Amino acid sequence: MASASVSAEGPVPPQGVMDKGLKKNAIGYLSNIVIGVASTAPAYSLAATLGFIVAIKGVGVHAPAVLLVSFIPMLLIAGAYRALNRADPDSGTTFAWTTRALGPGMGWVNGWVIFLADVLVMASLAAIAGTYTFLLFDWNSAAESTGAVLAAAVLWIALMTWICYRGIELSARTQQFLLGAEIAILTVFAVVTFAKVYGSSPTGSIKPQLSWFNPFAMGFGPLLDGVLLGVFIYWGWDSGVAVNEESEDANEGPGRAAVMSTILLLLIYVVVSAAAQAFHGPGFLENNSEDVLSALGSPVLGSGLDKLLIIAVLTSASASTQTTILPTARTTLSMAHWKAIPQAFGRVHERFLSPSFSTLLMGGVSIAWTIVILLVSENALGDSIIAIGFPICFYYGFTGIACAVYYRHELFKGARNFVLLGLAPLLGGLMLFGVFIKALLFYGEAENVESPPILGITLPLWMGLGGILIGVVLMIISRPRYREFFARKTETARPGLLEEPVEHAPAHF
Repeated sequence: MASASVSAEGPVPPQGVMDKGLKKNAIGYLSNIVIGVASTAPAYSLAATLGFIVAIKGVGVHAPAVLLVSFIPMLLIAGAYRALNRADPDSGTTFAWTTRALGPGMGWVNGWVIFLADVLVMASLAAIAGTYTFLLFDWNSAAESTGAVLAAAVLWIALMTWICYRGIELSARTQQFLLGAEIAILTVFAVVTFAKVYGSSPTGSIKPQLSWFNPFAMGFGPLLDGVLLGVFIYWGWDSGVAVNEESEDANEGPGRAAVMSTILLLLIYVVVSAAAQAFHGPGFLENNSEDVLSALGSPVLGSGLDKLLIIAVLTSASASTQTTILPTARTTLSMAHWKAIPQAFGRVHERFLSPSFSTLLMGGVSIAWTIVILLVSENALGDSIIAIGFPICFYYGFTGIACAVYYRHELFKGARNFVLLGLAPLLGGLMLFGVFIKALLFYGEAENVESPPILGITLPLWMGLGGILIGVVLMIISRPRYREFFARKTETARPGLLEEPVEHAPAHF
């Protein structure tokens, strides 16, 4: 591939995307979108988060407004992903881009942070998949048993690891099926809910109002507290970009899919959240905050059909389990090819053309982490979800900064460049760093988390912030061994890069 950048200083570093042995042109634009949306687990995210958002003092019926505001930094960062992928469609995504723009040290840490975020979330996703498998068959005793849920969670991780190991095409087809079922069920839920609210007006129902979607109708404090949760439920759309080297239109398609994924998520979240609180009001959601969708299943859809919402959450969590393994394996694959970590991570299966070692390792680490977290306590599981916000804000934020820095020589060549390549990504990054600081202050207080502090530090800070600091230490330790990588110089985009035509491959799903 032709070079996409020029050295900012010193000797010219290795440039262009290295061929890592992944299957070329295996999936198309639709699959990129499906993987991006599925990775966020829309049904599970709403079921587990919406009740806590409406419970924030001062939010109440304005939960849809919180989701609108949470969407803004995600859209801005998705734009940064599109611009950076246009120049450098590397499966390492943020790792590769921050290395080019901000240097190898920052790139290495961001690669670690992606791995950290994905491992942290796996215990929750797998536990939900296991629990809802039992609930689907009314096996409540198993759903309430830690041992049974743990066994089912391990099996789900093993199954999804096997699918990822078998190649990107099987992974994409699986995602299309799972996400299709999930979106269809959420659509039925929203339609039936609104029909009943405007028709029979169930007890406690309230008709939607425009003020629900107005962020200025609540105080700044409650809005910011809500955004702490909103950032989590949007996270994951970047998985569709991590498979860029296996996609058709590698430079253009995955980036466009990232932007489209965030827009689709906004529509899903705003519509379903408005429908959920319209049926019985925000108080009902707050009282059933552990799982608002299942609580609404029988009242909305009736006995029997209420199982559809259990299926929606099950397919959501299981799909996200798979699409969490996909980007992590490709990040470590890329790091190995950049000679930043052991070469074993760069192995690709000869037949399936998938990152074999990285995929199996991610599955194994996820199983180990899930066993530890589920055996410790349910509180630790809840705090692990909170902890995910720190690495999310970290690597998304630095992606925005990297975009502005990488394209800095192109920013003043027109208003469009200034806004899309500089101002918007920079603003998105700063917004996420602001959320990071807010989360640090809020979840640093023992009364705001479930588990007791350890040495005076709350568990979310140990896992989230502590995990990032471990990455910094590992990066420093790695410097003597991987001198070639850490000797790389920063780069900037080649002049006129974005004006160059891109060859488009035939449409492929």
